[in-house]
Amino acid sequence: MTRWAPAAGTWAAVRLASAGLILAAVVAQARVTISGAVDAGRDVALTTVNFFSFFTILSNVGSVVVLTWAGVWLLRAGPARARREPLSLAVALACVTTYMAITGVVYNVLLRGIELPQGTTVAWSNEVLHVVGPALLLLDLFLSPARRGLPWRGVLAVLAVPVVWIGYTLVRGPLATNPVTGAGSWYPYPFLDPATPVASPQGYAGVLLYVVGIAVAIGAVAAGVVALTRLRERGGIPERVGT
Repeated sequence: MTRWAPAAGTWAAVRLASAGLILAAVVAQARVTISGAVDAGRDVALTTVNFFSFFTILSNVGSVVVLTWAGVWLLRAGPARARREPLSLAVALACVTTYMAITGVVYNVLLRGIELPQGTTVAWSNEVLHVVGPALLLLDLFLSPARRGLPWRGVLAVLAVPVVWIGYTLVRGPLATNPVTGAGSWYPYPFLDPATPVASPQGYAGVLLYVVGIAVAIGAVAAGVVALTRLRERGGIPERVGT
């Protein structure tokens, strides 16, 4: 049985528009963060590196790249050829979809209530990065044409980037300087800092619990994403892409 899917050109435009919106949100927040460092006479290079060390920012930047790639591929493939996306693109989409979903959940469950200094956060950008962007990636997972069903080993590919990011964060944290307070360590999120009272138990044991919990959550979401790609592929082959 043939399933209907949005027109390739229409969904390509949705993907490219989504990439543009997310990029605008990243740029808007980066501009405020970096210009604030300049105005306050802080270390601009350190501030910039710290900014791009947030998993939220990395996930959103990755989404911009992958959504642009996916949109251009759909435009070039056209309705006649857009049957299944390349494996590399399918894996990349699964990765950013998982990361953005986790970003949305972690922020809204653990971080939304944490007050930040006035003027450091762009309100609309914050919502795009943590709510709108994740929603757009989930929408793409459910509705976009030409999705390829991934093998279950795709879950391991999705886990690779967070594992590297956790290692980078925990190694860099005690070596970096907080450009705002001057403290001798800097972590992008309080639950990764062994010196803060957020974790229970205290210290690295508490951090480890959070890391394990987040790893399990990422694995579960990744498995769900892979399962949906497989379900969509089995649900109707060939998939009719509108014109």
